[in-house]
Amino acid sequence: MKKKDLEDKDRIEELIEKINDLNYHYYTLDTPKLSDKEYDELYDELLKLEDKTGLIYDYSPSQRVGGEIVDKFEKHNHLGRLWSLDKSQNEVELVDWDNRVKRLVKDYNENSDEKLPSLEYIMEYKFDGLTINLTYRDGELVQGATRGNGSIGEGILPQLKTIKSIPLKINFKGTMEVQGEGLMPLSALEAYNKQALEPLKNARNAAAGALRNLDSKVTEERNLSAYFYNIGYTEGKDFEKHEQVLDFLRRNRFPVFAYKKKYKNIEDVLEEIENINNERHKLDVLTDGVVIKINDIRTREILGYTNKFPRWAVAYKFEAEETTTKLIDVIWNVGRTAKVTPSAVLEAVEIGGATVRRATLNNYDDIERKDLRLNSRVLIRRSNDVIPEILGTLPTDEETFEIKKPDHCPACNSELIQDGVHIFCPNSLSCKPQLISRIVHFASRDAMNIEGLSEKTAEKLLEELDIKDLPEIYEIEYDELIALEGFKEKKTENLLNAIENSKDVVLGSFIYALGISNVGIKTANDLADHFKSLDKIRTAEEEDLKEAGEIGDIIAASIVEFFHDDRIVSSLEKLLEEGVRPYYHEDELVESVFTDKTIVVTGTIEGISRKEIKARLEKMGAKLTSSVSGNTDFVIVGESPGSKYQRALDLGIEIIDENRLKEIIGGLV
Repeated sequence: MKKKDLEDKDRIEELIEKINDLNYHYYTLDTPKLSDKEYDELYDELLKLEDKTGLIYDYSPSQRVGGEIVDKFEKHNHLGRLWSLDKSQNEVELVDWDNRVKRLVKDYNENSDEKLPSLEYIMEYKFDGLTINLTYRDGELVQGATRGNGSIGEGILPQLKTIKSIPLKINFKGTMEVQGEGLMPLSALEAYNKQALEPLKNARNAAAGALRNLDSKVTEERNLSAYFYNIGYTEGKDFEKHEQVLDFLRRNRFPVFAYKKKYKNIEDVLEEIENINNERHKLDVLTDGVVIKINDIRTREILGYTNKFPRWAVAYKFEAEETTTKLIDVIWNVGRTAKVTPSAVLEAVEIGGATVRRATLNNYDDIERKDLRLNSRVLIRRSNDVIPEILGTLPTDEETFEIKKPDHCPACNSELIQDGVHIFCPNSLSCKPQLISRIVHFASRDAMNIEGLSEKTAEKLLEELDIKDLPEIYEIEYDELIALEGFKEKKTENLLNAIENSKDVVLGSFIYALGISNVGIKTANDLADHFKSLDKIRTAEEEDLKEAGEIGDIIAASIVEFFHDDRIVSSLEKLLEEGVRPYYHEDELVESVFTDKTIVVTGTIEGISRKEIKARLEKMGAKLTSSVSGNTDFVIVGESPGSKYQRALDLGIEIIDENRLKEIIGGLV
């Protein structure tokens, strides 16, 4: 190998080690070591060297990028069995388990010279996602699989590699299997749904669906995370305590959830369960209970397993937010994108402290798959305050009736068309719900920000002023508006002023306002930042568009199709003729005390939203993170701060109160 080739190879390995370390600090420890720009420079250098040399290692961070599509999942034989856990749902059942364990330990100690130690219980959260099993050999991740039946799962390595907190390379060189849970953080679900054409219903199904999707690009788009809690198989490594297992996982840079409690009796366990039942709702991941495990590994080996469960562990399930009720009706609704979707009307039922009368349904295939019929008994689940979902049907003695697929639009009576599993109304010109939704979206805060143009007002504009397209909003006259019911002088002037002020609009917001299929606010801003003008976006080809942000084939095709639609082009030109002026402004970095500093914000600052604070601080060169650590430079504290404030005091980090913050950023526009 030539000297230059050796230098390139050494540099590739150096970059891999450095970037993997940066990923660990960013995604697992939440303590960034470099700015995004500096990270991108290293990552781009790695990609160029890999392309130049053809040297691409399986553990390279470049191999995390989704995009690999497989025909089917291959079976994987686990080296160590993944056991299910016995469950208890009340104090009596948990105390019964504790008594059984004590009796087994007592019986063993009475008949053995090598006594088992006094019982210690380790308590951890039970996560509600998809169980995953990682295989490492010679320090490298070689396979990742679903749990399956506990002995055989399905290999999903390309999907799991998209989870950036999963280490691709570890220090331990023996063969090892590590067990954990793949999850979609609730914050990631919220961010995804803000720009998704079809929002995801809940984090549990979103994680499971992403990890079992044949296209790993879909998995990557969900921004999943994972936590690990067990080693199912190792070569050349033994442990005496479960605590040692967790410490070993942390030393090898696996994400291990911070919560762990140790108790010597079941009474303290029960008291802690009561404490965390409410606290768990503050977490960014779904949990449905806790797991109680015996700490001592030898005790575990002696107690062994039943046919199904380990005797040395049990899951305590929080009260399930599931119940049954009757399906009364299915209502079909038309949305902004012309999709016609079903919504279930239920017999009112209490679940999770709320009265539920509606539930989500995805499409008609969903209705058929779950064998839903009117008047049938259904099982519903409510999770984290989202609209409940129907899980399936239950036997009933009552007569049930077929749910018919609609063939005409429920709003305008146009004949519907089917595309895949979805049904659409083709009448985008005069279908009232579509027009109302388009106007409301156009006027929304992240779009044109026309305050006062609510759904109710949009409906009035359609019905009484015969508004048929977005540009006509800018042609509304004072005399027309004040004549509408509920409109007096001040309200009329406020809305007209808001419409006029919206004409000067940031390019990213304008692109988002247009309602292009699959283009959310993030993608719209990515387009604006990349092309910097409306004309360049309008005329861009698919390949050009894919260079902006994280735009793939589907989104690129949607954008090109949108700007080649004659009716849309005509409407867009009319908007520009009405005086709408999309502009792009590249902020200059303002040097300040915050430049290149890592900052955490906690509490509420009067008069300034969290979003505005973030924008202003970033304009001043700050790096914002969500958790306080030794790398944090400042903690900005407002009213009702959380535990981050106390953590900052404990670490001696400089505190900036509300008044000082306003002094620093007050003059920044």
